[in-house]
Amino acid sequence: MKKNKKFSIKDRIRSFKFAFEGLAHFFKTEHNAWIHLVATAVVITLGLVFNVSTHEWLWLSLAIALVFISEIFNSAIERSVDLSTTEINPIAKQAKDLSAGATLVAAIFALIVGLTVFIPHLVDYFGT
Repeated sequence: MKKNKKFSIKDRIRSFKFAFEGLAHFFKTEHNAWIHLVATAVVITLGLVFNVSTHEWLWLSLAIALVFISEIFNSAIERSVDLSTTEINPIAKQAKDLSAGATLVAAIFALIVGLTVFIPHLVDYFGT
């Protein structure tokens, strides 16, 4: 078993470097990351146009973060499965499908949050 190392600022900084490298790789290699970025830009733009409340920004931020987090975990799980086997394996497929399903749930949640926040603003803007 590995002995606990003493706290090191240098190690903490290095861990941030690794995290940023992971995010950079995610945005360079994952097509869905760009879809989520465009959706995020649309949401932020609409939020600014409609001057949404702090409470609404919190829900929108949570939804955005949840989608990105789930997509990043999905990518990590897919790579881990690919690393573990090159053969077609029904359990490997299930692992990939489950992680993709989690991302779908996050995206549906984000859609519901977006509709809940923006429909009243759109109705006010365009009238009923």
